[in-house]
Formats: sequence, structure tokens, C-alpha cells
Amino acid sequence: MKLEGKAKMLRIHFGEDDKWHGKPLYQAIVTKCRELDVAGATVFRGIEGYGASTLIHKHHLLRSSDQPIMISVIDTEEKIRILLPALDEMVDEGLIAMSEVEVIRYVHQKGVRSPGQTDGAQ
Repeated sequence: MKLEGKAKMLRIHFGEDDKWHGKPLYQAIVTKCRELDVAGATVFRGIEGYGASTLIHKHHLLRSSDQPIMISVIDTEEKIRILLPALDEMVDEGLIAMSEVEVIRYVHQKGVRSPGQTDGAQ
């Protein structure tokens, strides 16, 4: 099935070393998105970047590098607005940008699930 239309996209920027309740922040955000039945979330690791602190984050061979992370989340405005309060609590230092996008979404057939997917998740 193919669905088309307007949606919202969040881009959440922070450092790889950021944590939420002892686990990597990027994992916690993706888990929260799945709990809220958000259409999709993808984590990207950057090569180099900086934010409000102007401290450059990049890969170092001999020490922790706190590389930049960006998560892209796409769904309806309603679902994104439900997610925002959770992100407010989780993202201590970072940037969240929201934009309107036009999407073409391909949906799996009913009963087809990715490994580890539970009932109710899509």
C-alpha cells in the first residue's frame, strides 16, 4: 500500500555520549518513538560537528569522541506533538528542529513484522 501526504519531520541533534537513565540517549529516543507508535525514526552518526557550546565533536582514535548524533523522526503533526514533551525531558543539551515535509510512505502488509516487533507497533 502506498500513502502520500503532508507530515512533520523532527531532527534531534546531540552528542553520542549523552545518556537517559543510564542508556544511550539515541536508543532511549528510538524506544520512546516506538512506544508512541511513531511512523519512523532513524539515527545518524556524524563525522564532525559543533553546537551551542562551539566545541567541535569528531572521531578520535584514543579517547571518547562524543561524535554528533542526529535522529530523524517523521509522522503526522499530532504524533510529533505527543512526542515533544518526552523529548523535552530527555534532551538536556541539543537542538530539535521541526519542519513540514511531503511524504510517500510504503506500508507492509498486515501480519508482516520486523524482528522484535510486538503487537500494536507498526
